[in-house]
Amino acid sequence: MGNRTIVPFGPQHPVLPEPIHLDLVLEDERVIEAIPRIGYIHRGLEKLVEKKDYQQYVYVAERICGICSFMHGMGYCMSIESIMEVEIPERAKFLRTIWAELSRLHSHLLWLGLLADAFGFESLFMQSWKLREQILDIFEETTGGRVIFSVCEVGGVKKDISSETLNKMKEVLTAMEKELKEAAAVFLNDSTVKLRTKGVGVLSREAAFELGAVGPMARASGIEMDIRSQGYAAYNQLDFKPITDQGGDCYARTKVRIGELFQSIDLIRQCIAIIPDGEVKRKVTGNPKGEHFTRLEQPRGEVLYYAKANGTKFLDRVRVRTPTFANVPALLETLKNCSLADVPILILTIDPCISCTER
Repeated sequence: MGNRTIVPFGPQHPVLPEPIHLDLVLEDERVIEAIPRIGYIHRGLEKLVEKKDYQQYVYVAERICGICSFMHGMGYCMSIESIMEVEIPERAKFLRTIWAELSRLHSHLLWLGLLADAFGFESLFMQSWKLREQILDIFEETTGGRVIFSVCEVGGVKKDISSETLNKMKEVLTAMEKELKEAAAVFLNDSTVKLRTKGVGVLSREAAFELGAVGPMARASGIEMDIRSQGYAAYNQLDFKPITDQGGDCYARTKVRIGELFQSIDLIRQCIAIIPDGEVKRKVTGNPKGEHFTRLEQPRGEVLYYAKANGTKFLDRVRVRTPTFANVPALLETLKNCSLADVPILILTIDPCISCTER
């Protein structure tokens, strides 16, 4: 056994935009154990449910995370709608699905850029983020925002998207798909990228299942689990099948996310083809009473929303279990026996969102 040293990783690090801290126990350059410490940006957002009424809290829920802000608002609204037995209009379901898949595109492209930056491919980083800008432009045109959108509300959505805008969106995504194929070919075929990702951070199917991995982290280890398969929003009317891989390493996780980029474009196309006309929101009166769990598939994986209402306009409790929190045990497993140089890439492969985790 070599000499053991403890190296602090984070909370500030050039590769990671958010503060995560790991104490890495090393033998020479080999990681023996990783001990996480979180809590650097705890904001008490769940406590605010006592100060903001159930309609106002939609805006707080969106601010749990800037990348998957729409899905946080959507998940919270779905919980309240289930408690109040509110059935939202069909068109609103499709609009929510379109914006959710745009969020997935935006998140995965951001992640691809960060991954490229982690192993020094600056041009690939710029290419990924250039594509992401096109998604943010669509968001800006359809919602008015680029980070926080505020279009979800209890009972539906606040804004409609015209047929002309939907057709324009389809054209932009078709053009973007061609550029995306070129960038994806580098991620999947370049020898340098393969050297840094193939066989690195292998997570077996059994370990992924036992440690409760979710999202691309689980699907890259062969677990066919995607909450969209349960058919919430408009997914029950779309042709959808989870994308999986058997490799369980960084390369497999990259491959799954790239596959999901093309799948999201296809799902948006399907939505645009069959979206019905009609209203986009229902008028909601009264206050919620009861409790409900809602499950959604965010870009990083399954997220749980729990809401408990007491019949007044202020809820008793809102609890969110985010996918990054669920993936931390799997991350620690992949860090065992890896090289110190691979630690940033391994952390990135769970696509960490510390704002989500700490709230």
